[in-house]
Amino acid sequence: MKKEVKKVVLAYSGGLDTSVILKWLQEEYNAEVITFTADLGQGEEVEPARQKALDNGIKPENIFILDVREEFVKDYVFPMFRANTIYEGEYLLGTSIARPLIAKKQIEIANKMGADAVSHGATGKGNDQVRFELGYLSLKPDITVIAPWREWDLNSREKLLSYARKHGIKIDAKHLDKEGKPTVSPYSMDANLLHISYEGLHLENPMNEPEESMWLWSKSPENAPDEKEYITIGYKNGDPISVNGEEMSPATLLKTLNEYGNKHGIGRVDIVENRFVGMKARGCYETPGGTIMLKAHRAIESITLDREEAHLKDELMPRYAKLIYNGFWFTPEREMLQAAIDATQKYVQGTVKLKLYKGNVEVVGRESDMSLYSEAHSTFEEDEVYNQKDAEGFIRLNALRRIIAGKARNK
Repeated sequence: MKKEVKKVVLAYSGGLDTSVILKWLQEEYNAEVITFTADLGQGEEVEPARQKALDNGIKPENIFILDVREEFVKDYVFPMFRANTIYEGEYLLGTSIARPLIAKKQIEIANKMGADAVSHGATGKGNDQVRFELGYLSLKPDITVIAPWREWDLNSREKLLSYARKHGIKIDAKHLDKEGKPTVSPYSMDANLLHISYEGLHLENPMNEPEESMWLWSKSPENAPDEKEYITIGYKNGDPISVNGEEMSPATLLKTLNEYGNKHGIGRVDIVENRFVGMKARGCYETPGGTIMLKAHRAIESITLDREEAHLKDELMPRYAKLIYNGFWFTPEREMLQAAIDATQKYVQGTVKLKLYKGNVEVVGRESDMSLYSEAHSTFEEDEVYNQKDAEGFIRLNALRRIIAGKARNK
């Protein structure tokens, strides 16, 4: 038996799936639907979602389209990159980090509009259902969550299209062939300012090489310019603040780095990852600006962080990455780790110089007025600050436990 709800805030893209969900919520729950569309820098117009919502009977005052690009980069992407976060060695968490913000905005709208439920379009097989719902319940424990893909029987593209026709939902031409029949489903894609992802179709066989036409953002490294290009990134308190000496807002900076990365074929990955729900899944990702940022941030940290501080950060990172991947952004353990990570960034400032060339990002220079690198101590030439004889005592003290053990065990 369905729980009675009066108002529901739907995460709405305006696409086929969420348009069907919108009508389904009206029909199955007899609920007033409020739509929320987030502009995360996905590279497509979000305003058409307004007209599609109106066409489906949504009141103008119940349609929310918010530009959250700056908030997304400043409060979610940058904090994540302070930790040099990467999941299972390759994934820069472009989808994972966007879900908490969408959930937060849905709850804010629910509070404003007096809604007693929220809904999303994530399927019952993926991670996103977990990420959305952990966010909802962390921020508003008494909210009702409606996950249509776990309730309905519209489990194929043809059934979705049939439902749309039956209920007068306008169908984009891209979903139909010349005869009005369903086209082959495109890749399942998700995009925002940090990345674009691809899943499904022939990618489901992990031995199949991705088609070049699949990649929508970047040039292939083979077709990237034959000329290398140098850029500089300025840092303050662990966050990038400028490119080539020009200070920029967080969203503008990431967009600029995306443009450099796309031009030079940087940031493509093809991985099989371990989903939180238990299965393995193959995904292809383009994260051009993020790939550049990760390299640059590690470089500026290499001269500004103390050794033990840096090593401890590296030990914490996999746990932090797992929390974000699994959807535990709004939790005390993530906030605790964030506080520790942020405490290390006080002196992470300066400039990193990078060379971009055919899919590669190479650090070629770094400087900081807070640098711990001492040329006087590190030089291979004659110096006046380091007594090499001191090393003997250092070595013997560190070897002491092994010397004692060796004498005891080798009698």
